[in-house]
Amino acid sequence: MSFNIALSGVSAAQKDLDVTANNIANVNTVGFKESRAEFGDVYASSLLAGGKTKVGDGVLTQEVAQQFSQGSLQFTNTALDLAITGNGFFATVPEITSRDFSFTRAGQFKLDEDNFVVNSNGDNLLGFPVNNDGTSASVALSTTEPVRIPDSSGSPQQTSEVDLRMNLPASDTALDPAAFDPDDPLTYNAATSVTVYDSLGDSHVMTYYFIKDSDPAVDNEWYVATSVDDNLVDMTNSDGTDSDPSLALNSVGGNTGNHVSAAKLKFSAGGDFEGIESPDGVQRADFKIQTEALGATVLTNGSDDSQQITIDFNLDPNNATPNEPTQFASSFEVTSLEQDGLPVGRLTGIDIGPDGLVRATFSNGTSEPIVRVALVRFANEQGLTQESSTQWKESIESGEALAGEATTGTFGEINSSALEQANVNLTTELIDLIIAQRNFQANSRALEVNNQLNQTILNIR
Repeated sequence: MSFNIALSGVSAAQKDLDVTANNIANVNTVGFKESRAEFGDVYASSLLAGGKTKVGDGVLTQEVAQQFSQGSLQFTNTALDLAITGNGFFATVPEITSRDFSFTRAGQFKLDEDNFVVNSNGDNLLGFPVNNDGTSASVALSTTEPVRIPDSSGSPQQTSEVDLRMNLPASDTALDPAAFDPDDPLTYNAATSVTVYDSLGDSHVMTYYFIKDSDPAVDNEWYVATSVDDNLVDMTNSDGTDSDPSLALNSVGGNTGNHVSAAKLKFSAGGDFEGIESPDGVQRADFKIQTEALGATVLTNGSDDSQQITIDFNLDPNNATPNEPTQFASSFEVTSLEQDGLPVGRLTGIDIGPDGLVRATFSNGTSEPIVRVALVRFANEQGLTQESSTQWKESIESGEALAGEATTGTFGEINSSALEQANVNLTTELIDLIIAQRNFQANSRALEVNNQLNQTILNIR
């Protein structure tokens, strides 16, 4: 009997050594969780045996229990390096179409040849699909999809409005609007330009010409005409209909062959903006004018030739301080000139927030939510079946996998450009190694003593 007891002690000590050695070996393995050998004593007795004199039958390894305490974070320069602070696991699948889920805390992710986010084993990281506003369309594990970084460009946006604010020089000489020629700077008082975009993201130069009206019957009134890529563009009437430049009240350039319908800006004697008239002479209450459709003559690249551009001369009508054009005795100055169009953009960066939302940024200044990295938790983490490469599988003991968003409920947060180091305390493991070694030696000595006793008995004559 004593042989078996000592042998069970040797076996338990060896198991303890193996577990400790494995912890030490993985001290630099990202996402690794240390294990602990747990032992129990063994007793066996018959129904009528005397329990008070029972010695015991040795020791038994009950479980090698995994310890899911938080590992420290190591920060990196790679956005796809992810670490979880708190509860949760990343979910991965070996193939895009596979539903064979594995779970890991190791966040060393990278892109494969198809721009899918994968780990070192080539397993695909899973995420929740998101809406345009970044909210998750679903948080069920069954609806997750492999995370893919788009290789396409950001979509262009055609210009629909230009916000313009400037000061027109009150002391400038009034000019005859009928002599307006965009190619002759002497026929207009001031001009400024802005780059606008069509539906294909192609850029065009939109120029605004300001002509101080020389009509002696009016004071402090200015024509504003516009062109796109040196092609004069008519303004619409107050009801949105096309204007006839030859009949329009506010028409300029009749003597040059460049006849174009224009709007009129009106100022008070103090230089304050009083309003704007469309070509049919009706004052616009919203202080906006609109070009007619640019047409195929201007947009020759096959883009939407029905594009119209609104010019807003009152950037913030609710502001107590007027934010609108002025006519003061100073030089021509543009104080605000903005448009809402966007060119085609190329991918410039990836940002992953604490809630796991993956957002792509493009060179045209736009950003788009792509997907939200999924997190999964279990009722009993220690019941997970351990796989190689710091991965785990769901088991009966662990309970069903519950998916959710980072930073919600009991889920932790996701840290981009960081990795979770192994939760192994090297100093503690080295001490445990010494203890396990002493236990092994003591049990080996017990085997040796038992052997010597048996040998003595056999030698009795």
